[in-house]
Amino acid sequence: MGFMLEIVTPDRNFFSDEVDMVIVRGIEGDLAVLENRAPLLTPLAIGKVRITKDEKKRVAAIVDGYISVQKDKTTIITDSAEWPEEIDIERAERAKIRAEKRIKEKPEGLDIVRAENALKRALNRLEVANIKKINDENFNQ
Repeated sequence: MGFMLEIVTPDRNFFSDEVDMVIVRGIEGDLAVLENRAPLLTPLAIGKVRITKDEKKRVAAIVDGYISVQKDKTTIITDSAEWPEEIDIERAERAKIRAEKRIKEKPEGLDIVRAENALKRALNRLEVANIKKINDENFNQ
């Protein structure tokens, strides 16, 4: 059993398969979706999406967006989604350093929220990149 989960970005259909559970970071905290959950539409925060299927787990980094839960299908629309093996660790590290520097130096005209979000995105990507071992090699993408 389970339910259909689709994760869509502007660039691609990131994931589409039957799953047993998905956990995402909503703007008010973590949210688990199981089969037969009540319908729901809520914004997402920068964070991880944790997918469980047949006791196998898969984790990806996502950026903002929203989740729509319907009777037989859950859809996540997000600006960006990446599996750990897709993350460019050096690029994420450079983005982290750049964001930390901007926040520390506070240049005139700095959009602090934008800089903090850049830092959150970089930290999330680095964290997901470092948890490759959680992702089951046999899990369908």
